[in-house]
Amino acid sequence: MIDNTLAYWGILKKDMRNYYLKPPNISWGIIFPVSWTLMFYLRSEQAVDIRAILPGVMALSILFGTTSMLSVTITFERKSRSFERLLLSPISLNLLMLAKTTGAIVFGIINAFIPVLFASFMIDLSGIHWGILSLAVLFIAITSTFLGLFIAVSVNEVFEAQTFSNFFRFPMMFLCGLFIPIGNLPAIIRPLSYILPLTYGSDLLRFSVNSEASIPVAANLLVLVLFSGLLFFLSTHNIKKRWIY
Repeated sequence: MIDNTLAYWGILKKDMRNYYLKPPNISWGIIFPVSWTLMFYLRSEQAVDIRAILPGVMALSILFGTTSMLSVTITFERKSRSFERLLLSPISLNLLMLAKTTGAIVFGIINAFIPVLFASFMIDLSGIHWGILSLAVLFIAITSTFLGLFIAVSVNEVFEAQTFSNFFRFPMMFLCGLFIPIGNLPAIIRPLSYILPLTYGSDLLRFSVNSEASIPVAANLLVLVLFSGLLFFLSTHNIKKRWIY
């Protein structure tokens, strides 16, 4: 048990030092949400409702931050064969992958609260359900990270990971109710929204920030837990099938 704990923290600290705490990645976590907010300011001819767009900016900050980092780092480590050395370590595959993904989850959580920090200087944030908001941020970070893991273990090259990531991310921007309500989408594509985990995370964020939700809170949480388990299972299954001979 002690050895597993030491191995977990050792892998996590190594990833944080080598990837997530690098200045370019820290600046990315700050610039990305600020850029999205400024885009709405510049494109809109009317006053921007910061509180209304805050859940969407938070969700996108998590999604792009976690998937970009994890899908690239895992693919890069596999190409450099350093990941194979980790697979030879005397810890379970599940614990190894949890250690590799925890850094991205933390990175995503930090990214999510940067827009909240900026919004606090511009609007009154009273009335926010902070407990539910924290759960929403946590589960969006987990599902987005595990999505990045699934992408990383499904490709061989870094550029393939980036392309595959965009295949999921950009449809999510428009189908998950981040800025366009799902009820306003064409009926023929509306069912696609409900097979994407970000739909349920963004619904939780809207409820926590603006007390608006189209799905019960408990149902959102349950679906996010199921998505987390499914994506992690598929990822570890792919590793066993493709990388462990």
